[in-house]
Amino acid sequence: METAELFLALIFGSIGFGYFMYGRRKQNIVARYCGIAMLLYPYLASSVWEMLAVGIGLMLVPRFIEL
Repeated sequence: METAELFLALIFGSIGFGYFMYGRRKQNIVARYCGIAMLLYPYLASSVWEMLAVGIGLMLVPRFIEL
């Protein structure tokens, strides 16, 4: 992994952990699953741009989808 990939993985992993904890406390299933996805997807991303696109997309999902 390159430095940028490690940095982005750390940032999006931290945000994902925050989403997971928020979703768990507020019983918001969308935020919880987006948090889990944000914790796991950096292991599957193959480039920095892909990591940015998926991370920003996952950050926006709970804002527009409510169950």
